[in-house]
Amino acid sequence: MKITVSELIVRFMERLGIDHIFGMPGAHILPVYDSLYQSSIKTVLAKHEQGASFMAGGYARASGEISACITTAGPGATNLVTGIANAYVDKQAVFIITGETSTHIFGKGGLQESSGEGGSIDQEALFKSITKYTKLVERTDYLANVLNRAAKILLSDSSGPVLLSIPFNIQKEMVDETILDQIKTTRNNHHLRHDVYAANELAQLIQQASAPVIVAGYGCIVSGAQSQVSELSDLVGIPVTSSLKGKGVISEHSEFSLGSLGVTSYSGAYHYIFEKADLIIFLGAGFNERTSYVWNEDLLKNKKIAQIDNNIEQLEKVFKSDLAILGDIRTILTAVNSHLREQVSAGSVVRKTLTDTFDSYCSEESDRKSEETGSDIVNLRDRFPLVELFFSELETMFPKNIMVFDDNIIFAQNFFRVSSENRYYPNSGVSSLGHAIPAAIGARFASNKLVEEWGVFAVIGDGGFQMCCMEIMTAVNYQLPMTIILFNNSTMGLIRKNQFQQYEERYIDCDFVNPDYDLLSQSFGINHYKVCSEADMEGLLAKLDFKSSINLIEIIIDKDIFPGYVSRR
Repeated sequence: MKITVSELIVRFMERLGIDHIFGMPGAHILPVYDSLYQSSIKTVLAKHEQGASFMAGGYARASGEISACITTAGPGATNLVTGIANAYVDKQAVFIITGETSTHIFGKGGLQESSGEGGSIDQEALFKSITKYTKLVERTDYLANVLNRAAKILLSDSSGPVLLSIPFNIQKEMVDETILDQIKTTRNNHHLRHDVYAANELAQLIQQASAPVIVAGYGCIVSGAQSQVSELSDLVGIPVTSSLKGKGVISEHSEFSLGSLGVTSYSGAYHYIFEKADLIIFLGAGFNERTSYVWNEDLLKNKKIAQIDNNIEQLEKVFKSDLAILGDIRTILTAVNSHLREQVSAGSVVRKTLTDTFDSYCSEESDRKSEETGSDIVNLRDRFPLVELFFSELETMFPKNIMVFDDNIIFAQNFFRVSSENRYYPNSGVSSLGHAIPAAIGARFASNKLVEEWGVFAVIGDGGFQMCCMEIMTAVNYQLPMTIILFNNSTMGLIRKNQFQQYEERYIDCDFVNPDYDLLSQSFGINHYKVCSEADMEGLLAKLDFKSSINLIEIIIDKDIFPGYVSRR
Protein backbone atom coordinates (compact mmCIF):
# COMPACT_ATOMS: atom_id res chain seq x y z
CA MET A 1 0.00 0.00 0.00
CA LYS A 2 1.23 3.46 -0.88
CA ILE A 3 1.20 6.27 1.67
CA THR A 4 2.65 9.78 1.68
CA VAL A 5 6.04 10.49 3.18
CA SER A 6 4.33 12.71 5.75
CA GLU A 7 2.13 9.77 6.80
CA LEU A 8 5.22 7.53 6.94
CA ILE A 9 7.00 10.00 9.25
CA VAL A 10 4.01 10.12 11.58
CA ARG A 11 3.78 6.32 11.74
CA PHE A 12 7.53 6.18 12.37
CA MET A 13 7.06 8.47 15.38
CA GLU A 14 4.18 6.36 16.65
CA ARG A 15 6.37 3.26 16.51
CA LEU A 16 9.06 5.10 18.48
CA GLY A 17 6.48 5.63 21.23
CA ILE A 18 6.22 9.39 20.75
CA ASP A 19 2.86 10.58 22.07
CA HIS A 20 3.28 14.38 22.08
CA ILE A 21 4.95 16.74 19.64
CA PHE A 22 5.63 20.41 20.44
CA GLY A 23 5.81 23.13 17.84
CA MET A 24 4.19 25.64 15.53
CA PRO A 25 2.82 24.99 12.06
CA GLY A 26 3.87 26.84 8.93
CA ALA A 27 3.17 26.45 5.23
CA HIS A 28 6.16 24.23 4.50
CA ILE A 29 5.33 21.63 7.17
CA LEU A 30 1.54 21.46 6.80
CA PRO A 31 1.52 18.03 5.06
CA VAL A 32 3.02 16.47 8.20
CA TYR A 33 0.57 18.39 10.39
CA ASP A 34 -2.28 17.11 8.22
CA SER A 35 -1.06 13.54 8.76
CA LEU A 36 -0.95 14.19 12.50
CA TYR A 37 -4.66 15.05 12.41
CA GLN A 38 -5.74 11.39 12.59
CA SER A 39 -2.73 10.27 14.64
CA SER A 40 -2.60 9.15 18.27
CA ILE A 41 0.20 11.71 18.71
CA LYS A 42 -1.09 14.84 20.41
CA THR A 43 0.16 18.14 19.03
CA VAL A 44 1.04 20.97 21.42
CA LEU A 45 1.01 24.52 20.05
CA ALA A 46 3.74 26.62 21.66
CA LYS A 47 3.97 30.40 21.50
CA HIS A 48 7.51 30.39 20.11
CA GLU A 49 9.64 27.65 18.57
CA GLN A 50 12.31 28.08 21.24
CA GLY A 51 9.63 27.32 23.82
CA ALA A 52 8.70 24.20 21.85
CA SER A 53 12.27 22.91 21.91
CA PHE A 54 12.56 23.57 25.65
CA MET A 55 9.23 21.77 26.17
CA ALA A 56 10.54 18.78 24.25
CA GLY A 57 13.63 18.80 26.47
CA GLY A 58 11.53 18.99 29.63
CA TYR A 59 9.39 16.10 28.39
CA ALA A 60 12.50 13.98 27.74
CA ARG A 61 13.98 14.70 31.17
CA ALA A 62 10.76 13.95 33.04
CA SER A 63 9.81 10.79 31.14
CA GLY A 64 13.13 9.33 30.04
CA GLU A 65 11.49 8.73 26.66
CA ILE A 66 11.92 10.17 23.18
CA SER A 67 10.33 13.59 22.72
CA ALA A 68 9.65 15.54 19.55
CA CYS A 69 9.22 19.02 18.16
CA ILE A 70 8.15 20.32 14.77
CA THR A 71 8.46 23.63 12.90
CA THR A 72 8.38 25.10 9.46
CA ALA A 73 11.40 26.11 7.38
CA GLY A 74 13.63 29.15 7.82
CA PRO A 75 12.81 31.15 10.96
CA GLY A 76 10.78 28.29 12.42
CA ALA A 77 13.87 26.11 12.39
CA THR A 78 16.35 28.80 13.43
CA ASN A 79 14.19 29.66 16.45
CA LEU A 80 14.78 26.11 17.71
CA VAL A 81 18.54 26.47 17.97
CA THR A 82 19.00 27.32 21.67
CA GLY A 83 16.63 24.63 22.90
CA ILE A 84 18.20 22.00 20.66
CA ALA A 85 21.69 23.04 21.75
CA ASN A 86 20.50 22.59 25.32
CA ALA A 87 19.18 19.10 24.51
CA TYR A 88 22.43 18.20 22.76
CA VAL A 89 24.59 19.09 25.75
CA ASP A 90 22.18 17.22 28.06
CA LYS A 91 22.10 14.20 25.70
CA GLN A 92 18.32 14.27 25.41
CA ALA A 93 16.55 12.13 22.82
CA VAL A 94 14.65 14.80 20.86
CA PHE A 95 13.34 14.10 17.36
CA ILE A 96 13.00 17.30 15.31
CA ILE A 97 11.06 17.64 12.07
CA THR A 98 11.31 20.80 10.01
CA GLY A 99 9.78 21.71 6.72
CA GLU A 100 11.64 22.99 3.69
CA THR A 101 10.81 24.59 0.36
CA SER A 102 10.23 22.23 -2.56
CA THR A 103 13.39 20.84 -4.14
CA HIS A 104 12.64 22.23 -7.59
CA ILE A 105 13.09 25.81 -6.30
CA PHE A 106 16.32 25.18 -4.39
CA GLY A 107 18.74 27.98 -5.13
CA LYS A 108 16.11 30.26 -6.63
CA GLY A 109 15.45 32.32 -3.51
CA GLY A 110 12.26 30.65 -2.32
CA LEU A 111 10.49 32.16 0.69
CA GLN A 112 12.11 30.83 3.89
CA GLU A 113 14.37 28.52 1.89
CA SER A 114 17.17 27.02 3.98
CA SER A 115 18.64 24.44 1.61
CA GLY A 116 22.04 26.11 1.50
CA GLU A 117 21.76 26.67 -2.25
CA GLY A 118 22.03 30.01 -4.01
CA GLY A 119 23.04 31.94 -0.91
CA SER A 120 20.15 30.67 1.22
CA ILE A 121 20.54 29.63 4.84
CA ASP A 122 22.24 26.26 5.15
CA GLN A 123 20.08 24.69 7.84
CA GLU A 124 21.95 21.38 7.79
CA ALA A 125 25.24 23.16 8.55
CA LEU A 126 23.54 25.27 11.23
CA PHE A 127 22.33 22.24 13.17
CA LYS A 128 25.22 19.87 12.47
CA SER A 129 27.16 20.76 15.63
CA ILE A 130 24.15 20.57 17.97
CA THR A 131 22.55 17.31 16.81
CA LYS A 132 23.73 13.72 16.72
CA TYR A 133 22.34 13.48 13.18
CA THR A 134 20.82 16.02 10.83
CA LYS A 135 19.64 15.33 7.29
CA LEU A 136 17.95 17.23 4.47
CA VAL A 137 15.82 14.50 2.86
CA GLU A 138 15.87 15.33 -0.86
CA ARG A 139 14.84 11.87 -2.16
CA THR A 140 12.78 8.93 -0.99
CA ASP A 141 14.99 6.06 -2.23
CA TYR A 142 17.19 6.18 0.89
CA LEU A 143 14.42 7.05 3.36
CA ALA A 144 14.59 3.68 5.16
CA ASN A 145 18.31 4.17 5.81
CA VAL A 146 17.76 7.70 7.10
CA LEU A 147 15.00 6.62 9.48
CA ASN A 148 17.01 3.61 10.67
CA ARG A 149 19.93 5.83 11.55
CA ALA A 150 17.65 8.31 13.30
CA ALA A 151 15.98 5.57 15.35
CA LYS A 152 19.29 3.97 16.32
CA ILE A 153 20.55 7.27 17.77
CA LEU A 154 17.30 8.16 19.52
CA LEU A 155 17.10 4.72 21.15
CA SER A 156 20.76 4.49 22.18
CA ASP A 157 22.14 4.74 25.72
CA SER A 158 24.06 7.84 24.65
CA SER A 159 21.37 9.69 22.74
CA GLY A 160 20.87 13.22 21.52
CA PRO A 161 18.80 15.33 19.13
CA VAL A 162 18.09 14.10 15.60
CA LEU A 163 16.78 16.49 12.94
CA LEU A 164 15.15 15.66 9.62
CA SER A 165 14.34 18.51 7.25
CA ILE A 166 11.81 17.42 4.64
CA PRO A 167 11.04 19.54 1.56
CA PHE A 168 7.39 20.31 0.90
CA ASN A 169 7.16 18.24 -2.30
CA ILE A 170 8.93 15.25 -0.70
CA GLN A 171 6.40 15.25 2.17
CA LYS A 172 3.64 14.67 -0.42
CA GLU A 173 5.40 11.94 -2.45
CA MET A 174 4.01 8.41 -2.26
CA VAL A 175 6.11 5.59 -0.85
CA ASP A 176 5.46 1.97 0.06
CA GLU A 177 4.35 1.60 3.69
CA THR A 178 6.50 -1.54 4.00
CA ILE A 179 9.44 0.82 4.47
CA LEU A 180 8.39 0.87 8.13
CA ASP A 181 9.12 -2.86 8.42
CA GLN A 182 12.76 -2.17 7.51
CA ILE A 183 13.21 0.15 10.49
CA LYS A 184 14.07 -1.01 14.02
CA THR A 185 12.10 1.19 16.41
CA THR A 186 12.45 -0.71 19.69
CA ARG A 187 15.17 -0.50 22.30
CA ASN A 188 17.60 -3.33 22.91
CA ASN A 189 16.79 -5.14 26.13
CA HIS A 190 20.35 -4.90 27.38
CA HIS A 191 22.67 -2.22 28.61
CA LEU A 192 26.41 -2.12 28.08
CA ARG A 193 27.95 -5.42 29.09
CA HIS A 194 29.03 -5.54 32.71
CA ASP A 195 32.56 -6.69 33.49
CA VAL A 196 32.57 -8.75 36.70
CA TYR A 197 36.32 -8.29 37.11
CA ALA A 198 36.01 -4.50 36.96
CA ALA A 199 33.24 -4.60 39.57
CA ASN A 200 35.39 -6.69 41.87
CA GLU A 201 38.33 -4.36 41.34
CA LEU A 202 36.19 -1.38 42.38
CA ALA A 203 35.05 -3.27 45.47
CA GLN A 204 38.70 -3.94 46.35
CA LEU A 205 39.60 -0.25 45.94
CA ILE A 206 36.79 0.63 48.35
CA GLN A 207 38.03 -1.96 50.87
CA GLN A 208 41.54 -0.57 50.71
CA ALA A 209 40.49 3.09 51.12
CA SER A 210 40.39 4.86 54.46
CA ALA A 211 38.15 7.72 53.29
CA PRO A 212 36.34 7.00 50.01
CA VAL A 213 33.77 9.43 48.66
CA ILE A 214 31.19 9.10 45.89
CA VAL A 215 30.53 11.88 43.37
CA ALA A 216 27.11 10.99 41.95
CA GLY A 217 26.02 12.55 38.69
CA TYR A 218 22.99 12.66 36.43
CA GLY A 219 24.10 9.36 34.90
CA CYS A 220 22.93 7.64 38.10
CA ILE A 221 19.42 9.02 37.53
CA VAL A 222 19.39 8.07 33.85
CA SER A 223 20.52 4.56 34.78
CA GLY A 224 17.96 4.29 37.60
CA ALA A 225 20.78 3.54 40.03
CA GLN A 226 19.61 5.68 42.97
CA SER A 227 18.87 2.74 45.27
CA GLN A 228 22.19 1.07 44.38
CA VAL A 229 24.12 4.24 45.24
CA SER A 230 22.25 4.57 48.54
CA GLU A 231 22.89 0.91 49.35
CA LEU A 232 26.62 1.28 48.67
CA SER A 233 26.77 4.40 50.85
CA ASP A 234 24.91 2.75 53.74
CA LEU A 235 26.61 -0.62 53.37
CA VAL A 236 30.14 0.67 53.87
CA GLY A 237 29.58 4.16 55.27
CA ILE A 238 30.70 6.17 52.23
CA PRO A 239 29.67 9.84 52.06
CA VAL A 240 28.04 10.99 48.83
CA THR A 241 28.20 14.34 47.12
CA SER A 242 26.46 15.04 43.84
CA SER A 243 26.98 17.11 40.78
CA LEU A 244 24.36 19.82 40.33
CA LYS A 245 22.34 17.60 37.94
CA GLY A 246 22.74 14.69 40.34
CA LYS A 247 21.01 16.34 43.31
CA GLY A 248 18.69 13.76 44.81
CA VAL A 249 20.57 10.64 43.68
CA ILE A 250 20.58 9.92 47.39
CA SER A 251 18.36 11.92 49.70
CA GLU A 252 20.14 15.07 50.82
CA HIS A 253 18.57 14.40 54.21
CA SER A 254 20.71 11.24 54.50
CA GLU A 255 23.35 11.13 57.24
CA PHE A 256 25.95 10.40 54.55
CA SER A 257 24.97 13.24 52.20
CA LEU A 258 27.57 15.93 51.63
CA GLY A 259 25.19 17.98 49.52
CA SER A 260 26.08 19.25 46.10
CA LEU A 261 29.62 19.74 44.84
CA GLY A 262 30.43 22.83 42.83
CA VAL A 263 31.79 26.33 42.64
CA THR A 264 28.39 27.81 43.58
CA SER A 265 27.86 25.38 46.46
CA TYR A 266 28.60 26.11 50.12
CA SER A 267 28.25 22.50 51.27
CA GLY A 268 31.10 20.70 53.01
CA ALA A 269 31.78 18.47 50.00
CA TYR A 270 34.79 20.44 48.82
CA HIS A 271 36.49 20.36 52.22
CA TYR A 272 35.85 16.64 52.67
CA ILE A 273 37.33 15.73 49.29
CA PHE A 274 40.25 18.13 49.68
CA GLU A 275 41.15 17.30 53.29
CA LYS A 276 40.01 13.71 53.89
CA ALA A 277 39.29 11.63 50.81
CA ASP A 278 41.81 9.13 49.45
CA LEU A 279 39.46 7.55 46.87
CA ILE A 280 36.97 9.41 44.69
CA ILE A 281 34.35 7.35 42.86
CA PHE A 282 32.75 9.24 39.98
CA LEU A 283 29.41 7.72 38.99
CA GLY A 284 27.98 9.18 35.80
CA ALA A 285 29.36 12.60 36.70
CA GLY A 286 31.36 14.87 34.43
CA PHE A 287 34.13 16.97 35.91
CA ASN A 288 32.98 20.19 34.29
CA GLU A 289 33.83 23.78 35.21
CA ARG A 290 31.21 24.06 37.94
CA THR A 291 31.75 20.64 39.57
CA SER A 292 35.55 20.82 39.45
CA TYR A 293 35.86 24.34 40.92
CA VAL A 294 37.26 25.49 37.56
CA TRP A 295 39.34 22.32 37.23
CA ASN A 296 41.17 22.82 40.50
CA GLU A 297 43.98 20.28 40.32
CA ASP A 298 44.39 20.23 44.11
CA LEU A 299 40.94 18.64 44.44
CA LEU A 300 42.15 15.34 42.93
CA LYS A 301 45.80 15.43 43.97
CA ASN A 302 47.19 12.35 45.77
CA LYS A 303 43.91 10.47 45.50
CA LYS A 304 42.91 7.32 43.69
CA ILE A 305 40.11 7.82 41.18
CA ALA A 306 37.51 5.34 39.95
CA GLN A 307 34.95 6.18 37.30
CA ILE A 308 31.87 4.46 35.86
CA ASP A 309 30.07 5.85 32.82
CA ASN A 310 28.07 4.43 29.92
CA ASN A 311 29.59 7.00 27.56
CA ILE A 312 33.15 6.25 26.53
CA GLU A 313 33.70 9.92 25.72
CA GLN A 314 33.26 10.81 29.40
CA LEU A 315 35.83 8.31 30.68
CA GLU A 316 39.10 10.11 31.49
CA LYS A 317 37.85 13.16 29.61
CA VAL A 318 39.43 15.55 32.13
CA PHE A 319 41.49 13.41 34.53
CA LYS A 320 43.33 10.09 34.52
CA SER A 321 41.56 7.31 36.42
CA ASP A 322 43.04 4.42 38.35
CA LEU A 323 39.97 2.45 37.30
CA ALA A 324 37.69 3.49 34.43
CA ILE A 325 34.67 1.26 33.76
CA LEU A 326 32.51 1.57 30.66
CA GLY A 327 29.09 0.24 31.54
CA ASP A 328 25.69 0.66 33.12
CA ILE A 329 25.99 2.15 36.62
CA ARG A 330 23.07 0.24 38.11
CA THR A 331 24.31 -3.13 36.81
CA ILE A 332 27.87 -2.59 37.97
CA LEU A 333 26.95 -1.26 41.41
CA THR A 334 24.61 -4.21 41.94
CA ALA A 335 27.64 -6.47 41.50
CA VAL A 336 29.86 -4.23 43.67
CA ASN A 337 27.29 -4.23 46.47
CA SER A 338 26.90 -7.98 46.27
CA HIS A 339 30.66 -8.43 46.63
CA LEU A 340 30.87 -5.97 49.53
CA ARG A 341 27.94 -7.59 51.37
CA GLU A 342 29.91 -10.83 51.38
CA GLN A 343 32.97 -9.02 52.67
CA VAL A 344 30.97 -7.24 55.38
CA SER A 345 29.60 -10.61 56.51
CA ALA A 346 33.11 -12.02 56.57
CA GLY A 347 34.31 -9.02 58.58
CA SER A 348 36.85 -7.83 56.00
CA VAL A 349 35.17 -4.45 55.46
CA VAL A 350 35.19 -2.40 58.63
CA ARG A 351 32.21 -0.05 58.18
CA LYS A 352 32.79 1.54 61.57
CA THR A 353 36.25 2.80 60.57
CA LEU A 354 34.88 4.68 57.55
CA THR A 355 31.90 5.96 59.53
CA ASP A 356 34.18 7.24 62.29
CA THR A 357 36.25 9.10 59.68
CA PHE A 358 33.14 10.76 58.33
CA ASP A 359 31.76 11.55 61.81
CA SER A 360 35.10 13.12 62.75
CA TYR A 361 34.96 15.30 59.67
CA CYS A 362 31.35 16.35 60.39
CA SER A 363 32.39 17.43 63.88
CA GLU A 364 35.32 19.42 62.49
CA GLU A 365 33.10 21.03 59.86
CA SER A 366 30.54 22.00 62.49
CA ASP A 367 33.27 23.62 64.60
CA ARG A 368 34.61 25.44 61.56
CA LYS A 369 31.19 26.87 60.67
CA SER A 370 30.54 27.98 64.24
CA GLU A 371 33.85 29.83 64.26
CA GLU A 372 33.32 31.38 60.83
CA THR A 373 30.29 33.52 61.58
CA GLY A 374 30.90 35.33 58.31
CA SER A 375 31.12 32.15 56.23
CA ASP A 376 29.67 32.01 52.73
CA ILE A 377 26.62 29.94 53.64
CA VAL A 378 25.83 32.09 56.68
CA ASN A 379 26.11 35.20 54.52
CA LEU A 380 23.88 33.64 51.86
CA ARG A 381 21.18 32.92 54.44
CA ASP A 382 21.42 36.40 55.91
CA ARG A 383 21.21 37.99 52.47
CA PHE A 384 18.31 35.95 51.12
CA PRO A 385 16.06 34.95 54.04
CA LEU A 386 12.88 34.84 51.93
CA VAL A 387 14.50 32.52 49.41
CA GLU A 388 15.77 30.20 52.13
CA LEU A 389 12.35 30.20 53.78
CA PHE A 390 10.64 29.30 50.51
CA PHE A 391 12.88 26.28 49.87
CA SER A 392 12.60 25.20 53.50
CA GLU A 393 8.80 25.22 53.27
CA LEU A 394 8.89 23.52 49.87
CA GLU A 395 10.93 20.55 51.07
CA THR A 396 8.89 20.29 54.27
CA MET A 397 5.54 20.35 52.49
CA PHE A 398 6.67 18.14 49.60
CA PRO A 399 8.99 15.36 50.81
CA LYS A 400 8.18 13.53 47.59
CA ASN A 401 6.45 13.78 44.22
CA ILE A 402 7.52 17.18 42.93
CA MET A 403 9.60 18.19 39.95
CA VAL A 404 11.55 21.44 40.13
CA PHE A 405 12.88 23.02 36.94
CA ASP A 406 15.35 25.70 37.98
CA ASP A 407 16.92 28.54 36.01
CA ASN A 408 18.70 30.11 38.99
CA ILE A 409 20.73 27.22 40.41
CA ILE A 410 22.66 28.86 43.26
CA PHE A 411 19.66 29.28 45.58
CA ALA A 412 18.35 25.73 45.16
CA GLN A 413 21.84 24.25 45.22
CA ASN A 414 22.37 25.63 48.72
CA PHE A 415 18.88 25.92 50.20
CA PHE A 416 16.94 22.99 48.69
CA ARG A 417 17.70 19.54 50.10
CA VAL A 418 16.34 17.22 47.44
CA SER A 419 14.92 13.91 48.59
CA SER A 420 15.42 10.76 46.54
CA GLU A 421 11.66 10.81 45.87
CA ASN A 422 11.71 14.27 44.27
CA ARG A 423 13.26 15.38 41.00
CA TYR A 424 15.41 18.45 40.56
CA TYR A 425 16.22 19.62 37.02
CA PRO A 426 18.68 22.53 36.97
CA ASN A 427 19.18 24.64 33.91
CA SER A 428 22.25 22.77 32.78
CA GLY A 429 22.88 22.19 29.09
CA VAL A 430 24.00 25.53 27.69
CA SER A 431 22.59 27.33 30.77
CA SER A 432 20.16 29.42 28.77
CA LEU A 433 17.78 31.78 30.52
CA GLY A 434 14.09 31.30 29.87
CA HIS A 435 14.29 27.53 30.13
CA ALA A 436 12.41 26.65 33.32
CA ILE A 437 8.82 27.53 32.38
CA PRO A 438 8.62 25.79 28.97
CA ALA A 439 10.64 22.81 30.28
CA ALA A 440 8.18 22.42 33.17
CA ILE A 441 5.29 22.60 30.71
CA GLY A 442 6.92 19.85 28.65
CA ALA A 443 7.22 17.72 31.78
CA ARG A 444 3.50 18.11 32.37
CA PHE A 445 2.85 16.40 29.04
CA ALA A 446 5.23 13.52 29.74
CA SER A 447 3.95 10.05 29.03
CA ASN A 448 5.11 8.87 32.47
CA LYS A 449 1.79 8.57 34.29
CA LEU A 450 3.42 9.47 37.61
CA VAL A 451 3.84 13.01 36.30
CA GLU A 452 0.09 13.52 36.48
CA GLU A 453 0.23 13.08 40.26
CA TRP A 454 3.31 15.20 40.85
CA GLY A 455 3.57 18.90 41.52
CA VAL A 456 5.60 20.78 38.90
CA PHE A 457 7.54 23.93 39.79
CA ALA A 458 9.48 26.38 37.62
CA VAL A 459 12.03 28.55 39.45
CA ILE A 460 13.16 31.57 37.47
CA GLY A 461 14.45 35.12 37.74
CA ASP A 462 12.66 38.14 36.34
CA GLY A 463 15.18 38.47 33.48
CA GLY A 464 14.63 34.91 32.32
CA PHE A 465 10.88 35.18 32.95
CA GLN A 466 10.52 37.92 30.37
CA MET A 467 12.19 35.69 27.79
CA CYS A 468 9.55 32.98 28.05
CA CYS A 469 6.50 34.24 29.96
CA MET A 470 4.32 33.98 26.86
CA GLU A 471 4.52 30.19 27.24
CA ILE A 472 2.40 30.48 30.38
CA MET A 473 -0.49 30.79 27.94
CA THR A 474 0.46 27.35 26.60
CA ALA A 475 -0.12 26.01 30.11
CA VAL A 476 -3.40 27.95 30.27
CA ASN A 477 -4.51 26.69 26.85
CA TYR A 478 -3.96 23.05 27.84
CA GLN A 479 -5.07 23.51 31.47
CA LEU A 480 -1.77 22.33 32.93
CA PRO A 481 -1.35 22.96 36.67
CA MET A 482 2.06 24.29 37.65
CA THR A 483 3.64 26.79 40.02
CA ILE A 484 6.14 29.43 38.97
CA ILE A 485 8.54 30.91 41.50
CA LEU A 486 9.70 34.32 40.28
CA PHE A 487 12.63 36.09 41.94
CA ASN A 488 12.08 39.78 41.32
CA ASN A 489 15.06 42.10 41.73
CA SER A 490 14.64 44.17 38.53
CA THR A 491 18.09 43.24 37.27
CA MET A 492 20.11 40.56 35.56
CA GLY A 493 21.49 39.38 38.88
CA LEU A 494 24.62 37.55 37.75
CA ILE A 495 25.63 40.39 35.42
CA ARG A 496 25.11 43.01 38.10
CA LYS A 497 27.08 40.88 40.58
CA ASN A 498 30.02 40.59 38.18
CA GLN A 499 29.94 44.30 37.39
CA PHE A 500 29.95 45.01 41.13
CA GLN A 501 32.82 42.66 41.92
CA GLN A 502 35.00 42.96 38.83
CA TYR A 503 34.14 46.20 37.03
CA GLU A 504 34.06 48.79 39.82
CA GLU A 505 30.25 49.09 39.80
CA ARG A 506 30.09 50.28 36.21
CA TYR A 507 26.57 48.95 35.69
CA ILE A 508 25.44 48.73 32.10
CA ASP A 509 22.49 46.87 30.57
CA CYS A 510 21.66 44.87 33.66
CA ASP A 511 18.76 46.84 35.21
CA PHE A 512 15.24 47.03 33.80
CA VAL A 513 11.65 47.87 34.70
CA ASN A 514 9.35 44.98 35.55
CA PRO A 515 5.67 44.80 34.67
CA ASP A 516 3.03 44.66 37.38
CA TYR A 517 2.99 40.90 37.87
CA ASP A 518 -0.40 40.94 39.55
CA LEU A 519 -1.98 42.59 36.51
CA LEU A 520 0.00 40.31 34.19
CA SER A 521 -1.27 37.27 36.07
CA GLN A 522 -4.82 38.55 35.86
CA SER A 523 -4.46 38.89 32.09
CA PHE A 524 -3.20 35.30 31.89
CA GLY A 525 -6.00 34.13 34.16
CA ILE A 526 -3.65 32.62 36.75
CA ASN A 527 -3.15 33.09 40.49
CA HIS A 528 -0.58 35.59 41.79
CA TYR A 529 1.01 35.87 45.23
CA LYS A 530 3.56 38.51 46.15
CA VAL A 531 6.07 37.83 48.92
CA CYS A 532 7.81 40.85 50.45
CA SER A 533 8.32 39.57 54.00
CA GLU A 534 8.60 36.36 55.99
CA ALA A 535 5.02 36.87 57.15
CA ASP A 536 3.91 36.75 53.49
CA MET A 537 5.73 33.45 52.97
CA GLU A 538 4.81 31.59 56.15
CA GLY A 539 2.01 29.15 55.44
CA LEU A 540 1.59 30.37 51.86
CA LEU A 541 2.26 27.01 50.20
CA ALA A 542 -0.30 25.30 52.39
CA LYS A 543 -3.00 27.60 50.98
CA LEU A 544 -2.31 26.95 47.30
CA ASP A 545 -4.03 24.59 44.92
CA PHE A 546 -1.22 22.70 43.18
CA LYS A 547 -3.43 20.05 41.58
CA SER A 548 -5.58 22.17 39.30
CA SER A 549 -4.26 25.76 39.27
CA ILE A 550 -1.45 27.75 37.72
CA ASN A 551 0.26 29.86 40.39
CA LEU A 552 2.83 32.63 40.18
CA ILE A 553 4.69 33.34 43.43
CA GLU A 554 6.67 36.57 43.16
CA ILE A 555 9.47 36.84 45.74
CA ILE A 556 11.04 40.28 46.11
CA ILE A 557 14.81 40.39 46.63
CA ASP A 558 17.26 43.28 46.73
CA LYS A 559 19.18 43.80 43.50
CA ASP A 560 22.21 45.12 45.41
CA ILE A 561 22.62 41.97 47.50
CA PHE A 562 24.66 39.27 45.79
CA PRO A 563 25.69 35.68 46.41
CA GLY A 564 29.35 35.78 47.37
CA TYR A 565 30.66 32.65 45.70
CA VAL A 566 34.14 32.63 44.24
CA SER A 567 36.11 29.85 42.57
CA ARG A 568 38.59 28.02 44.76
CA ARG A 569 41.80 28.03 42.73
